[in-house]
Amino acid sequence: MILCDAGVLLCLVDRTQPQHKAYRSAVMRLASPLLTTWSCLTEAMYLALHRGGWTMQKQLGQLLLDKLLMVYEIQEEEYGRLLELMEQYRDRPMDLADATLVLVAERTGSRQILTLDSDFLFYRIGNQGIFDVIQVQ
Repeated sequence: MILCDAGVLLCLVDRTQPQHKAYRSAVMRLASPLLTTWSCLTEAMYLALHRGGWTMQKQLGQLLLDKLLMVYEIQEEEYGRLLELMEQYRDRPMDLADATLVLVAERTGSRQILTLDSDFLFYRIGNQGIFDVIQVQ
């Protein structure tokens, strides 16, 4: 599975984004659905509402319906780890959405990520492994 951050989710539905076509093409070539979290999807939905209204939000939701996007469910026993990550990277600072993606990488072993955020070059999976940030041209 390939992890997906909020910025890329927005880029997939916002035709005004400079990398829209490149990311749409890249996602369509992938063999499996993208994996994100509710925090990332919420952030993308908020941005979509302000950039394109309900129409853009509906396009984002359609990714779920078309099974191009799956959501990892954060469990209550994982909340502490999210706070640990946010504290560890407080100098960046790490937001909740980014913390959830690091946690998902730790839990699933997925290292590949689609993101527009350079912070994933610094974040470590399990405090040691690095993310494989997929470059889209």
